[in-house]
Amino acid sequence: MNKLELQKVANEVRKGIVTGVHAAKAGHPGGSLSAAELFTYLYFEEMNVDPANPNDPDRDRFVLSKGHTAPGLYAALANRGFFPVEDLRTLRHIGSHLQGHPCMQHTPGIDMSSGSLGQGLSAAVGMALSAKLRKKDYRVYSLLGDGEIEEGQIWEAAMFAGARKLDNLVVIVDNNGLQIDGRVEDVCSPYPIDRKFEAFNFHVINVEDGNDFDQLEAAFKEARATKGMPTAIVMKTVKGKGVSFMEDQVSWHGKAPNDEEYAVAMEDLKKVEEALCQK
Repeated sequence: MNKLELQKVANEVRKGIVTGVHAAKAGHPGGSLSAAELFTYLYFEEMNVDPANPNDPDRDRFVLSKGHTAPGLYAALANRGFFPVEDLRTLRHIGSHLQGHPCMQHTPGIDMSSGSLGQGLSAAVGMALSAKLRKKDYRVYSLLGDGEIEEGQIWEAAMFAGARKLDNLVVIVDNNGLQIDGRVEDVCSPYPIDRKFEAFNFHVINVEDGNDFDQLEAAFKEARATKGMPTAIVMKTVKGKGVSFMEDQVSWHGKAPNDEEYAVAMEDLKKVEEALCQK
């Protein structure tokens, strides 16, 4: 897909996020919106996946370590064809396969149940090691939150990945600068993130704008070309990206818009859609 097509898909992903969280009256829109381009790029450009065969043993794997941003992942999967887009309105409803955190037993395209912060990367490392041991070519991707990397288990997993030279593993840090309690540097600063991963024997790529597809494309191409060590992509993003009143506001980490706010959010995204259609 070209950049314009990807931008249009990312906007649809944002619509799905806002629609799902509004329908659920609960959820985590901020960090889902900040990663909309990342979800879009992975599932529409980077990863070898097939919605018609979601359990293909040779597929690439994705682990959403910051599992509370499931609305973003669900919206990408739905737009990619893993399940109907209409299902997004059932987010967090009783009986729905789309619960507050990803569940691999019930949702097509989910490779790992996640949500307990700090644990997802360990699962991704295990998948990458398994591919190496079985001489498989699939790649493993895992998205972490910048608040989440304050968890110690993240660095245990990183130490192992670096020691085993898992060059089929790509770790992405969504550095939107906010976590549930405030700015990450004020809560328990994880900085410098890049130098920490370098110390654990990762090849590190800093992306100045993780909401820009050209920069994401360059980063993932560099990751594919990296041999002998895992890659960490540290991407700066805007929490709540695309919705005017949510952008860079910590209060939108984990709450749903009411009917009036939902209308404003969807109008914001409609304007983006109209602008993209004129290009």
